[in-house]
Amino acid sequence: MNINEKFHDEMGDNHIASSDATPLRGDAFDRTDEEKIELIKKDVESILNTLGLDLTDDSLKGTPNRVAKMFVKEMFGGLNPAKKPSSSTFDNKYKYSEMLVEKNIVVYSTCEHHLLPIVGRAHVAYISNGTVVGLSKMNRIVDYYSKRPQVQERLTIQIVNELKRVLNTQDVACIIDAKHLCVNSRGIRDIESSTVTAEFGGKFQDENIRKEFLDYIKLETKF
Repeated sequence: MNINEKFHDEMGDNHIASSDATPLRGDAFDRTDEEKIELIKKDVESILNTLGLDLTDDSLKGTPNRVAKMFVKEMFGGLNPAKKPSSSTFDNKYKYSEMLVEKNIVVYSTCEHHLLPIVGRAHVAYISNGTVVGLSKMNRIVDYYSKRPQVQERLTIQIVNELKRVLNTQDVACIIDAKHLCVNSRGIRDIESSTVTAEFGGKFQDENIRKEFLDYIKLETKF
């Protein structure tokens, strides 16, 4: 193994992120989704052939196309800015001035170091400065930024930054607690551990406001 290979292996295992922006080339969207699917299909065929699998078998012959469609349309659909959810805001006419928390938002993402799943929950909060956003939009923002190769730290920051932009306020917070299959199913193979990341903006940097947010997360939801 040369020094560059060793560095990149260590970087992946140590979960280091290079930027808070998803690293995309300038020509990332020059091809249509259909063109990308055809190219990825051939790449998956090559990988499976290299592994020695028989792609004429009924169970395997559709796999390259299924994987390619899944990559472009599902797992990594959040790379395409055209799929970014619209986030209409509304005047806070009822003058609600306290914290709003949307907790236990499901996170399905993909580790960009090994392309294995990240699965967990996000807890998002904001304090209105005059506008509010529909509750489902918060879930959609989490889902959009999750659907791309990610590191959890970047995902947490991207969610907060987008809500800051949408709501025109710095008073936004996000906590994510997730399992990484690159830790759980390979390497150390620790199936019990999870990773917690947090980003606190504006008023959430105040210790009392932060504690209030954490207390809300602990509340048991009953129906």
